[in-house]
Amino acid sequence: GPSLKYKDKTVLQILQENYKVSLTLGLSAITLAGAIGVTLGVLAALKQNGWVDFSVMGVAIIGVCIPTFVTAPLLVLLFGSILQWLPNGGWNDGAIQNLILPITVLALPQIAIISRLTRAGMIEVLHSNYVRTARAKGLPAHRVVFKHALRAAILPLVSYLGPACAGLLTGSLVVEKIFNLPGLGKFFVISALQRDYTVVMGMVIFYAALILFLNLVADLLYAVLDPRVRLS
Repeated sequence: GPSLKYKDKTVLQILQENYKVSLTLGLSAITLAGAIGVTLGVLAALKQNGWVDFSVMGVAIIGVCIPTFVTAPLLVLLFGSILQWLPNGGWNDGAIQNLILPITVLALPQIAIISRLTRAGMIEVLHSNYVRTARAKGLPAHRVVFKHALRAAILPLVSYLGPACAGLLTGSLVVEKIFNLPGLGKFFVISALQRDYTVVMGMVIFYAALILFLNLVADLLYAVLDPRVRLS
């Protein structure tokens, strides 16, 4: 239906005009978080109870504990105001220098969570019978880790990435507000404050549908990654 605040626009038009910003931020953040988080998790599992493991898990705990509304102003203060390497905010037609800080802020907590999930899964899989068999057959270590162990270790991560991707793709309320980005998260906050109920309900429905779709994709990926699911 029509927006109660923007009389000349419908809820669908508002979603169509602003989803690209959130989509760009979300896809970039989850890609960065997945690449770094999985790498750190694998390293921590392979070096279990060593200094690498303790360092990765220590940083991960800090990343989980510190919320984005703390890291965002700190990074803006450091890189935007003090060093003046990056702009403090704004969209500027998607210029890369305007995206670095918000993508980093969105990716940091996801890197922490993904690395912890990957580490836990890898430690469990590395002690399984089929991995011991693969090592006993004389397979190279990198093949055992990446072809046999990692494929099963990321199964819990697949379940987590469904709702995590939905949250990032629909935009972070805090990050888009702090960096003044015209995405879905910022419009959600503005609509709630202005009591634009139709826009709020439309975004909630969109978010719920996206979660259902991504959870379905995660379930289908289970069948691809785990042969036991296909057999059942």
